[in-house]
Amino acid sequence: MSIQNLKETIKRNIDQRQTEILNLAQTIYENPETGYREWKTSNLVKAKFQTIVEEVMVFPDIPGVKVTVDTGKPGPNVAVLGELDALLCPNHPDSEASTGAMHACGHNMQIATMMGAFMGIIDSEAVEELSGKIHFIAVPAEECIELGFRKELREQGVIRYFSGKAELLHRGWFDDVDMCMLLHSTARPYKFAMPGTSNGCVVKTVRYIGKPAHAGGAPDRGINALYAANLGLMAINSIREGFKEKDYIRVHPIITKGGDSVNVIPSEVKIETFVRGRTIEAIQHANAKVNRALLGGAIALGAKVEIEDFGGYMPEVVDADFAKLARKIMGELVNAEEIDEDTSHGTGSTDMGDLSTLMPALQPSLGGVQGHMHGDDYTVVKPENTVLGAKFLALAVVELLSNEAANAKAIIENYKPVFKSKDEYFRTVDSMFSKRALPPENCGDFF
Repeated sequence: MSIQNLKETIKRNIDQRQTEILNLAQTIYENPETGYREWKTSNLVKAKFQTIVEEVMVFPDIPGVKVTVDTGKPGPNVAVLGELDALLCPNHPDSEASTGAMHACGHNMQIATMMGAFMGIIDSEAVEELSGKIHFIAVPAEECIELGFRKELREQGVIRYFSGKAELLHRGWFDDVDMCMLLHSTARPYKFAMPGTSNGCVVKTVRYIGKPAHAGGAPDRGINALYAANLGLMAINSIREGFKEKDYIRVHPIITKGGDSVNVIPSEVKIETFVRGRTIEAIQHANAKVNRALLGGAIALGAKVEIEDFGGYMPEVVDADFAKLARKIMGELVNAEEIDEDTSHGTGSTDMGDLSTLMPALQPSLGGVQGHMHGDDYTVVKPENTVLGAKFLALAVVELLSNEAANAKAIIENYKPVFKSKDEYFRTVDSMFSKRALPPENCGDFF
């Protein structure tokens, strides 16, 4: 069979699975689960795979599913990914009532596009025309939220890393992967959008410790941790103009605990934040300034502060050759005016960035939603685009692994990784972890 005929067969077979693909996306949408809690979603994906193949890999202690399709011929290993987790967006009308979880980032569509691509390739017996292996991986915990819960998992030894892809890298699920891709959602008015670079980040928790006292009768005997936290946040705002524009620094703290009782001087206040930036060096430089600002609030009130940093995401890079191949496949599916060619830098963050430092990793976007990503007005307006996305992923696999995997081999050969090895990557990530409990007299290392 010619490659063009194979592509047409795959597209027809995916169309025949349309109802099944859309139902999967809708079922996941209606049952949102946040990171490292996606057990129902993971089991649903596992069961769907098992209707077609027998061998499905899972972990006993965290969600995640992996299926490998071996062509039986030597060649590179290509992974197609989908993300299992939802966000917390309690104000959204479709959010889960008890948890506030909501698929306001389109991960339900990601899983469905991955599954649709798998179905199209298997139904078409495409492996007969391809070389290498194809891995389909449903990954947990892309959204780095609920930091307290993830700290507990880390302290219990369940996970080492907050983000799902870093954790799966640590567990060896990407040891047999040479390149990977997924298709993200976008609210831009196009059917496809080309990928751009994005920020990395360090993840932070902050705990201000004061002294409780009667808020009305003896406030002078207390140390107000909330005032110390407010001064720390004001200091962060005061240093924002000192960040270089080219570094795309973003700092956005939230207070997760502001005190215990209105008539007691707050003795414990907790904050979570990211410090995002375009490069690892920019993140580290900005993070030092943020730490100094947070400490300043403690010094002013005579409080103590505990600052704990965790490895977040690596800045995402884009392989030009891989992106060129993606653009070719988009052009086979839609008209040129339906493709957003904007590849400017994005100030959000994703753990696809971590993979992109070690292998060619691509994350173009799929249209079909409106409103704001992560917002309470997020709406899926063209669910049928999920089927289009499945075709894109399947055809990209064919393009990569046909003709003895010539395209995949060329992309891998020309790729220049940020890190020379997985060990070097983990040394860098691990260097981001730190914990400091500082009374004012021990603040010299911040200056």
